[in-house]
Amino acid sequence: MNRELFGVFGSIETFDRFRSSDEFDEVLAGSTTTVGIRDSDLGTHGWSARYAGDDGYCVIWGEVYVPGDASNAARWLLERYEADGREALSELNGSYVAVLDSAAADEAIVATDVVRSRECFYTDDPGVRVFGTDPAEVSRPVADPTLDRNGILEFLHLGVTLGEKTGVDELSRLPIDSALTVDSVDSLDRFVYQPQEFDYATELAERLERALRRRSALPGTKGVLLSAGYDSRIILSQVADIDHSYTVGSPDAQEVQGAKRLAEQYDASHTAFPPDERYLRADESKIRYSQGIKESLHIHHAGYTDEMDVDTMYHGLLCDTFFRGHFTAQDSVDVFGKRVPVSRLDPDPDPIESLLEKFGYSREASLELAERTSFDVEPEAFVREAIDAEFDARGDRARTVQNTLTCVGIANQPSIPFHNHLSDQFLTSFLATDRELVDWHLRTPPEHRTTDTFLQACKQLDGDVLRHRPPDRPYDTMLFNEIERFVRRKTPLLSSFQPPWPDRKTLFERHDFDRRLLADAEHVHDLPARHKLRLIDLRGWLECWTDSRDRSIPWLSPPQSTIG
Repeated sequence: MNRELFGVFGSIETFDRFRSSDEFDEVLAGSTTTVGIRDSDLGTHGWSARYAGDDGYCVIWGEVYVPGDASNAARWLLERYEADGREALSELNGSYVAVLDSAAADEAIVATDVVRSRECFYTDDPGVRVFGTDPAEVSRPVADPTLDRNGILEFLHLGVTLGEKTGVDELSRLPIDSALTVDSVDSLDRFVYQPQEFDYATELAERLERALRRRSALPGTKGVLLSAGYDSRIILSQVADIDHSYTVGSPDAQEVQGAKRLAEQYDASHTAFPPDERYLRADESKIRYSQGIKESLHIHHAGYTDEMDVDTMYHGLLCDTFFRGHFTAQDSVDVFGKRVPVSRLDPDPDPIESLLEKFGYSREASLELAERTSFDVEPEAFVREAIDAEFDARGDRARTVQNTLTCVGIANQPSIPFHNHLSDQFLTSFLATDRELVDWHLRTPPEHRTTDTFLQACKQLDGDVLRHRPPDRPYDTMLFNEIERFVRRKTPLLSSFQPPWPDRKTLFERHDFDRRLLADAEHVHDLPARHKLRLIDLRGWLECWTDSRDRSIPWLSPPQSTIG
């Protein structure tokens, strides 16, 4: 990987047992920890920073902003940390992993950003606590790794490994909003729902404006991954010097045509990448960013970055989750015998059913998967128990079912590999993780975290932002959009709304991936493309850090075999 943070709770000599200092741009040693950072943009304003003083050091890896006009975010954080302790982390803004080792504060900690948009992995297996941002490298010192059955099953059936698990028993990751110390994992209180009354749309507009102003300072030529939807267009509207926009899809697709119209509206060039085998091709350059816990499928752009000639890249990932209530449970009405969601919350949601739907769980596909692999488990009971446990684990951060649903979704967001890959190739802004916007999310009741509120805010920033509506949302009202979607599907003379992403099944078959990627596992060839891609991801991730394919065989084996 191009950018990496790796460290140990120990001396430089301990660090050198696991990694060579030559692999990193800088290695800093303190009284308790030693950490190496590799990042060609280290020191760029708004990006990775480091500082070493007489009493300790601080390293921040990723996108980071601090209050005021401090030129070095790491120095600012270390000085505030020595004065205010862990409260200083509440003012740090961005998408990052931070390491602080301060003799003055008598503590060394590793912390992720408030929503864990950047993962930090750790293991104690070598006899010392090793941590870092690349799980393949953190796993390498594990002497005899054991596959985590539950973690693997969650990934195969849900597309995401829940909580703090990974696919390996000896490897864990920091929970959402937490800190790692030499002998503990401590929960922080930066991400707690506290609903209040205020002018939700106006406040969101003001915070969006400030967040985008902060991120507009990132240097160089600028681009945006552009859809025809709502989220990326507000970035294109407000960051004046975006020159290029990119969309993955066929040139004649509705999504691509809509994105092209938006680019023309805001005077940016537009490039559409036709979905060829690069869109689904799973190799180490793509799988590694899924970190063994999420689907590489979400890295839609992975095969095309060499053709994106920009220094800084923007995207609208998770805006729907933070501002528009993607994980809240919507009420529905009956339309011609079909339940259609409407613009109000379900007054009595079933948390497990709601989360299974949001994670895209398929009962039929999971049953077929269970029949063709060696895991002796009833998938429906397994996923329900896993989701129930994760829902209970997040309850202390939210007092209502609807907020807890969203908390679970944020803590286990399947699409984060999208950002992982981009931010290893470019300076990458992650608007939704702005600390002010996260605070808006936590203070806004779920019934007001809606598309309507978001669009009101966007129109305050740009009254012309909806000149071109998303092709699958011609109306302001959700119910009208859903009714038209239903009618188009059922009426022979009307074309259906096209999905925003290319068809996985068609591409999988067109490029003969069964033969090319699963030639040694014919018994899984009849599975849905998405589940086959998960199998490929898991095997590929293990091959990133093991010298043998043997560890990938157990779950690919036919049912008569056992996982051991």
